[in-house]
Amino acid sequence: MSYSVGRVAGFAGVTVRTLHHYDEIGLLVPSERSHAGHRRYGDADLDRLQQILFYRELGFPLDQVAVLLDDLATGKADPRAHLRRQHELLTARIEKLRKMAAAVEHAMEARTMGIDLTPEEKFEVFGDKDPEEHAEEAERRWGGTEAYAESQRRTARYTKEDWKRMQAEVASWGERYGALMAAGEPPSGGPAMDLAEEHRLHITEWFYPCPYETHRGLGEMYVSDERFKEFYDSMRPGLAEHLRDAIAANAERNS
Repeated sequence: MSYSVGRVAGFAGVTVRTLHHYDEIGLLVPSERSHAGHRRYGDADLDRLQQILFYRELGFPLDQVAVLLDDLATGKADPRAHLRRQHELLTARIEKLRKMAAAVEHAMEARTMGIDLTPEEKFEVFGDKDPEEHAEEAERRWGGTEAYAESQRRTARYTKEDWKRMQAEVASWGERYGALMAAGEPPSGGPAMDLAEEHRLHITEWFYPCPYETHRGLGEMYVSDERFKEFYDSMRPGLAEHLRDAIAANAERNS
């Protein structure tokens, strides 16, 4: 069974031009040609293309991909070792993406202070905290994400009164959470989980959709990042950790 270059491009989600280029540089030379001289790809060619695209996804340059696959094809590399290497690379890639996702969540949360007001108005609303802190880095690194874009779209429409109302909601929530802690309520209790859910819905309403797993990641950030930990602990000492645990319990309750 062999396939035309157009069909292979469709299978693999690449362009015909890409396949032509791979042929020209010797990276993926089709095993057959039609009577008219057209490229035809067999199953072994598709297997090699799969490996090429795998390594390209991991950021390997084409010349390195060629060496890796040629060593495998000529027996210089052990297929089992090759698979173990792929597994290691994939595991590292997954971990990197997980950290990137956490960083995006971190940046979006920090960016919630990015208000289009005069400097005087910014400090009036937020006291001695600079609303633009982290904004430039967040835009540079994660400005292309949909959640970031959604937060930007919403906050761009907010007036000074909107921001004051949002801050009043935060202050009210903080007072009630502090009172809950003073009463000795555990993070896994209903009242704490209810306030954690209110916290999640506040983010969803004002900034971007915040599903439970995203909220769980934010909860971890409130403890691991000293700036956010300081913000929540300023409401009541220990609130950041208590909230993190309540968010986790609430996510579990709604899973």
